[in-house]
Amino acid sequence: MNSIWKQKKIWIPALILLLLASGCIVYVNDYYHSDESVKEYLNGNDSVTVSEISEGLFLDGPGEENALIFYPGAKVEYTAYAPLFLQLAEQGVDCFLVKMPCNLAFLGQNKASGIMASYQYDHWYLSGHSLGGAMAASWASSHLNQLDGLILLAAYPTKNLKEGSAAVLSVYGSEDGVLNMEKVSEGKKWMPTDYTELCIDGGNHAGFGNYGRQKGDGTAKISPEVQQKQTVDAILELMENRSKTE
Repeated sequence: MNSIWKQKKIWIPALILLLLASGCIVYVNDYYHSDESVKEYLNGNDSVTVSEISEGLFLDGPGEENALIFYPGAKVEYTAYAPLFLQLAEQGVDCFLVKMPCNLAFLGQNKASGIMASYQYDHWYLSGHSLGGAMAASWASSHLNQLDGLILLAAYPTKNLKEGSAAVLSVYGSEDGVLNMEKVSEGKKWMPTDYTELCIDGGNHAGFGNYGRQKGDGTAKISPEVQQKQTVDAILELMENRSKTE
């Protein structure tokens, strides 16, 4: 009897660990993939070179002073955001799309530190979508003096963003069925008094990227192209206003 009990004490924990490991593997491999339409953006164009770097993708446009680091949403392939940020790179803002471990930004919250240490730009901006936005805001809260701005896409902060000079922009869609608007309202207490908020009429949660429909999301009344164009325009306006205050 003692021998059987000893065996059980060994294989029962082992079985539990095996089941947990299997569950984790299934979870992290069940993610939103980039649409086929993204492939053409990964080739860049006449004004933007797209290259793979250790941190993800580098979209190198005609600009030399401004750069933006982007954290993707939870379980979303980082390349899905290439269409949005290629537009921004065309307008002179070089962009870094970060490839997160297991497609989860909370496992790579400090990725911005390495990128900023490796590249030289006069002005740095940080952005993120959904969970990526929350993690970007969390990192930014401790590095506000290193940033010129923070752009939250369908996301909200949970830490103080008032103690620096960084400008903050919050963008979300009116048809977003994933974003918790109560949390957005609660998050305003952490925002600087002059932060900018934009609700894109007809936009939804997934419209910031090209990865198809997201579970629980509302039905968009505009195309992803329209939502992304309005987002780019809002980011450029933030940067322009920021430059006027220098």
